[in-house]
Amino acid sequence: MSSASLTRTRVRILATEFIRFGLVGGLGFIVDFGVFNLLRATVFDPAVVHGGSVMAKIVSTVLAILVNWLGNRYWAFKERRRADMARESFEFFFVSLLGMGIGLGVLWVSHYGLHFTSLFADNVANVIGLVLGAVFRFALYRLWVFAPGRSSVGAAATAAAAAAAKVESVGKATSMS
Repeated sequence: MSSASLTRTRVRILATEFIRFGLVGGLGFIVDFGVFNLLRATVFDPAVVHGGSVMAKIVSTVLAILVNWLGNRYWAFKERRRADMARESFEFFFVSLLGMGIGLGVLWVSHYGLHFTSLFADNVANVIGLVLGAVFRFALYRLWVFAPGRSSVGAAATAAAAAAAKVESVGKATSMS
């Protein structure tokens, strides 16, 4: 396999994973955004419950993390998932909780630090936190949780690609002789 075609293949894989991650994340966003607004307007209304915005965000994010885990494991990064589901799940949830911390931090600073307490302001902070958290999560999911060398499927595919490249280079060398 030539260097250019290998690069195109890697870019295609990255683009596919990024698009799938984005679609899964979009579904997670709908869950997060919808549940957040439903809870904030009802049982966690800040006028009734002190810290209601933050509590609503915690619940909505945990539900979105579950949706994202299923989508990322079984679709977005399906070629990279590992046989050791318990460890992979722990790492996924760890990274997701760190990403949730980013979103909560943005919301907390906006709501309590800057005193932007309207529903609109909370939603703007929510979206900013989700975007920052998504960038963080994509990088860590790809480079750590679902890293190519760590998955049994990915390791086999990498080994097969290396073997095919070696056979191709031997074939070219033989035909040149």
